[in-house]
Amino acid sequence: MTVLLRSLHILWVCCRYRLDQLVSQPLPMPLRYVLMLFPVGTASRGERLRQACETLGPIFVKFGQLLSTRPDLIPPDIVKELDQLQDNVPPFSPQTFREIVKSSLGQSLEAVFDTLEEQPLASASVAQVHAATLKPTLKEQTRREVVVKVIRPGIENTIQKDIALLRWVARCLERWLPDGKRLRSVDIVEDYRNTIFDELNLQREAANASQLRRNFNHSALLYVPEIIWEHSNKTILVMERIYGIPVASVEALEAQQTNMKLLAERGVEIFFTQVFEHNFFHADMHPGNIFVSTQTPHQPQYICIDMAIVGSLSREDQYYLARNLLAMFRRDYRQVAELHVQSGWVPKHTHVSDFEASVRTVCEPIFQKPLAEISFGKVMITLFQTAQRFNMEVQPQLILLQKTLLNIEGLGRQLYPELDLWQTAHPFLERWLENRLHPKTLFKEIKRYTPEWMEKLPDVPTTLISNMETLEKMGGLIPQIQQAAEDYHQIKQRNKRRYRMSLIATILAMGAAVTAWPQGITYISSLPPATTILGVAALGIWLFK
Repeated sequence: MTVLLRSLHILWVCCRYRLDQLVSQPLPMPLRYVLMLFPVGTASRGERLRQACETLGPIFVKFGQLLSTRPDLIPPDIVKELDQLQDNVPPFSPQTFREIVKSSLGQSLEAVFDTLEEQPLASASVAQVHAATLKPTLKEQTRREVVVKVIRPGIENTIQKDIALLRWVARCLERWLPDGKRLRSVDIVEDYRNTIFDELNLQREAANASQLRRNFNHSALLYVPEIIWEHSNKTILVMERIYGIPVASVEALEAQQTNMKLLAERGVEIFFTQVFEHNFFHADMHPGNIFVSTQTPHQPQYICIDMAIVGSLSREDQYYLARNLLAMFRRDYRQVAELHVQSGWVPKHTHVSDFEASVRTVCEPIFQKPLAEISFGKVMITLFQTAQRFNMEVQPQLILLQKTLLNIEGLGRQLYPELDLWQTAHPFLERWLENRLHPKTLFKEIKRYTPEWMEKLPDVPTTLISNMETLEKMGGLIPQIQQAAEDYHQIKQRNKRRYRMSLIATILAMGAAVTAWPQGITYISSLPPATTILGVAALGIWLFK
């Protein structure tokens, strides 16, 4: 009954906000009559979808946030609205929070914390965060300020039920809509399921934060808070508390005389450093997760939190992505097309010339603008959308990357509207490719994989001999395969001739029967008998030749 009521509520919300207008195909007539009872109003389609997600609750808010990361599937106006979704929900009681913390730690709160604030710093759909101070230890004599994050009680059961409903809706869309398969709604729901269940494991987020902190250790670009591992596990995360200015508070940043140009450029540098040098990037860098240190405003440093979602690329994807970006901004569309084929992003049989022409068609108008006005992220989206017409499969890691780039680019131009992202990215990519092909780098790679090669070396002769024996056996089977193919072809031809003759005989017999009984079919009986027979026979021969 609960599932039925929830389903009816979701259906009512979809009708109330007229989400039927998000699809271009007409719906069944009975449903259209029902929808006439709900006026459309003046809100845009993106705004209506955002309001529907907020009405349906935190799980759908998270789903809407995930949809905003898929600009390859979702139109720009809808993505812009979904980006405004705020994952703020009423907090659960302080007593419940303390009970969860105690259960997660396996010991009393007084043994770990000096203070644990009752009012939360943040309350979201999946987790809640409170400020606290740790008790002094022999290692640290001071009371260390931390934040404590726990999973919202009962959330897993709620997520399971709502995802089951979302999966059902997605299957209906793929079955009923003519272009339902293209929307890949089932894949999107599965992607959402994996993402949100990853967020339920706070130890995963803690591990991501530790890795990112290690990558930027002693860096002037980015600071990552320290994880207090002795008090963190799957259901609780204790982390160093940070203080900074929210990156979206431009007035506050300007008030402390922050170097806004350098701040914007460092954001771009952080992104490319994570993607190409570390191959481990924070994939949820929206303004709510980014702060700016107040320590050195003339040499500004970023601070990031909430590392639940991260991304990485294979070495091949790194290489082909860097070369693609360089070739694209040089307007070498031929190389862009060739790299897509070489990387396997599009099928090997793709006609490079056709792909090159399509890339030129969509990119050439973009590059008529000054480079400083071109959106790097939108160029990537345009390129991948063009490639999808040539059967490029969805690359989840690249989709995550392009959404992160859009966030960084939008944030950078909010801080410094004259930001020329290409001026920062171009020398970085050139230098990275040069270092990748440097003899020292190649030697390091050889050194890295030498133990593995040496381990497999004794098996090489045996493997070669085994493969040669297999090839020799296959070679002996070739005459038998050829003979079987010839026999099959002859049998097929004989059966085909027999089929044609029997079919022609049947049609002739039908023609004769029609001539012998002219009263039964007046439009045929009016013809001469010979004409009827020959006409039916000729039709049969023509149809089945």
